[in-house]
Amino acid sequence: MSDDAAVTVIFTVLNEAAALPRLLDSLAAQTRPPDEVIVCDGGSRDDTVALLHAERRLPLRVIESPGANISQGRNLAIAAAAHPVIACTDAGVRIDPHWLERITKAFAGPRQPAWVGGFFLPDPHSTFEVAMSATVLPALEDIDPARFLPSSRSVAFLKTAWEKAGGYPEWLDYCEDLIFDFNLRAAFGQCAFAPDALVYFRPRSSLRSFFKQYYLYARGDGKANLWLRRHLARYATYLIALPALLAGVGAAQDAIVRALFGLLLIAGAGVYLRAPCRRLLHNWGDLPRGEKIRAALLAPLIRVVGDVAKMIGYPAGLLWRLRRSMD
Repeated sequence: MSDDAAVTVIFTVLNEAAALPRLLDSLAAQTRPPDEVIVCDGGSRDDTVALLHAERRLPLRVIESPGANISQGRNLAIAAAAHPVIACTDAGVRIDPHWLERITKAFAGPRQPAWVGGFFLPDPHSTFEVAMSATVLPALEDIDPARFLPSSRSVAFLKTAWEKAGGYPEWLDYCEDLIFDFNLRAAFGQCAFAPDALVYFRPRSSLRSFFKQYYLYARGDGKANLWLRRHLARYATYLIALPALLAGVGAAQDAIVRALFGLLLIAGAGVYLRAPCRRLLHNWGDLPRGEKIRAALLAPLIRVVGDVAKMIGYPAGLLWRLRRSMD
């Protein structure tokens, strides 16, 4: 790769000592080594910073900024980068050996893009996590490249594009990468898509941690005024359509009418669970039969818990935005 396409890899960390070795090992194994790695620590109280300072395989620098959120940490790392191409990932992932080569390949060409979106795949370690990944993480076949908004687990961009887009929004603690994507797309058009630039992301391992994650995601949506129609559709489904169908099944006197309400309820459930079931059939691999049944039973529970978390989190974010606009 030419000097004008040299690459700085950046990510942020906070108490990531358990997961960090996996990321560092996979960065050190890249077929296209990074020219520089800059990590911003937000105030870790475990061995995260010590692990980073002990790393000798990578040209790594650590910025310590206690209290920095993800956006602030990323902006600090990018501002300190010495190279024109920035590749961004997250501390909780494992990177494919070809990731950096593939996500930065286009920057070495004559028609240099402003930004490139890679992709991520689930990295489940248990039956619960298999069900979780099938329920909440998109498959490659679900992606429309013309509308794709990359996660900052796997994205690369020119440092000049980051500057023009205004950086990551430091007022936002969740969904910050979506706002950054919107700003990049407004300034430069749709990202180039590199579906083979892969990182592997481990989903949440418990319903409690998943509920918190999706509550915070939805609160971020409310703060940033994102996806209003999706959230309204969710409220309409749970608070209007579902109660109406259940009431119809219970109250109908005529057997045919009752059966009709029941069929509508079953059809709705089929639409609701179609994508998770399709992904689960692909994801469960060699799980024993009993574990496959368990995963199939967990998928609808996970979906409902996530929806409830979103319905609680979104108004909390709206309230935050309303208060901020009044200050």
